Amino acid sequence: MELHWGSRGQLYITPVGLEQVCVALISRDPWLRLDEALQDFPDVSQRLRGVEHGSVERGATSVTRRLARVANGRVALIGDASGGVDAITGEGLCLAFKQADALADCLPSGDLRPYQAQHRRLARRPALMSDLMLLLEHRHRLRARVMRAFASEPKLFARMLATHVGATSPLDFAENGLALGWKLLTV
Repeated sequence: MELHWGSRGQLYITPVGLEQVCVALISRDPWLRLDEALQDFPDVSQRLRGVEHGSVERGATSVTRRLARVANGRVALIGDASGGVDAITGEGLCLAFKQADALADCLPSGDLRPYQAQHRRLARRPALMSDLMLLLEHRHRLRARVMRAFASEPKLFARMLATHVGATSPLDFAENGLALGWKLLTV
């Protein structure tokens, strides 16, 4: 996956097949369209010149939404219906599957209270990562330092990515955060 930051939004390029990529734009401007936004990314624009479109442009609103309760009596919410993190994290489906698994564990007993607690726990890491990514949106100097840190130490980026996808422990998360903080002071 590639992430490109521009003055009006972020551009994500993700392989979806052997000869196909998804190009996604995330912007606070609801009227900004991909063709116009590509002007902010000349290198990407050049690489995409003459490439056949596989689908039409689609759009949706992305928001972070936290609900106080996701279970009540015999009713439970999962996925986007139960709140969500900003699309910048790419966590939507993964989070929904984990929530469904947690809910399934509660069904035999008929007690959904453990699901409420598990749902909150599952949402913590993606919400934190979303907050951190959005922090970089308007802090150009900090974003540049973070990118330089990752470029100078690719293993640090790999460890932070592992944190992002939940492949590390909370202790690893703290250690990776400290390593990134130290690197930011030294680049």
